[in-house]
Amino acid sequence: MTAGGTDWVAAATTDPELACPTSAVIDIVFSRWTTPILWTLHTEGRQRFVELQRRIGTITPKVLTQRLRQLERDGLVERTYHPEVPPRVEYEITDLGRSLAPLFAHLATWAAGNLDKVERARDDFDADPSRGALSSP
Repeated sequence: MTAGGTDWVAAATTDPELACPTSAVIDIVFSRWTTPILWTLHTEGRQRFVELQRRIGTITPKVLTQRLRQLERDGLVERTYHPEVPPRVEYEITDLGRSLAPLFAHLATWAAGNLDKVERARDDFDADPSRGALSSP
């Protein structure tokens, strides 16, 4: 990076990922199952796999395993293996994962104040015969 960040600016004009530096965060935080996993671990504390799956409800064991591994890799979840008979594994949210709480709180506030507007906009859009069904332009 050069003075004033001109290398980064030049790269950002050719690389869409760099043009929006939040895209990597959005990919991590807003994938399909990340929010319910982090929310559950944040509100319920340390969980065993089966407890976490039961609390989330509709997630399959395969998907839960994949998401937990990714969240562990990203530093948002910590996995603790207890070498007992039978073995016990627990998951808990890390400080880094907990630091997302204000972001989720802001999103919840936005949703409470705006989802009705989104629904009205959808209804208006769907009711307009000139727009037709959702399709490619």
